[in-house]
Amino acid sequence: MTKNLSLVLMLFPILLWSQNPKTKEVTTQTHVWTSLNTTFKVSDRWGFIADAHARRNHFLADDSFYLLRAGVSYKANANLSLVVGYGHQWTAPSKPEWHTFSNENRIYQQAVYTSKVGGVTVLQRLRNEQRWQEKIANDVRTGDLRFTDRVRYLLSVTIPLFEKKTRPSLVVSDELMVQFGKEVVYNTFDQNRLFLGIRQNITPKLSFDFGYMNVYQQKYSGYQYDNNHTLRLFFYYNGSVQSKPAQEHHNGGD
Repeated sequence: MTKNLSLVLMLFPILLWSQNPKTKEVTTQTHVWTSLNTTFKVSDRWGFIADAHARRNHFLADDSFYLLRAGVSYKANANLSLVVGYGHQWTAPSKPEWHTFSNENRIYQQAVYTSKVGGVTVLQRLRNEQRWQEKIANDVRTGDLRFTDRVRYLLSVTIPLFEKKTRPSLVVSDELMVQFGKEVVYNTFDQNRLFLGIRQNITPKLSFDFGYMNVYQQKYSGYQYDNNHTLRLFFYYNGSVQSKPAQEHHNGGD
């Protein structure tokens, strides 16, 4: 009996390790992310939005992904706008010796609510994405797709630093993303994006924000993470077919 108990005690750590053999692995990367985010108003209520994104890995050395997205926007009231749309993403292979990009099709719905607290602008965005991601194996397209439903919540605060609107403002934002689906087993948490930078108007219709973004992302394995230090430069253009100013339709970027 004593011998059997001793054997169990000796094997217990091994049994525990076999149930969870993996330890957390974090890969640190550097990115440059640029985009153009446009809004085009056709009336006080209706408009279109379109985005074009390019993200480079290892600062500017390698591809990360490219994204095109478009949607129809509806201004429900002075603070709330709604959007439905479609996006397509080309994701670079994760291994440097591979060359095949993975295609991703997504349909999305979002609500953007903006408010003022004194001189501070607060933007909240809730976005739901249905994503069909192409599976690549050994640098070859398999013909299979991975479906996930991703929910994203963004909170962005713009704080004026000067009285003149021509001067830059401080922008602080954070976006949390979680996902669901049959193949989402170990990583319901997808990623978190924390941004700190400045917002600057170039013209009444064109502006940009520039700063640092940390993208912390969990991979499908569950124990592997990417910690991405990202230099972000996003441009925003607001156009209109109207000669008189209309209610603003918001495009919060990616």
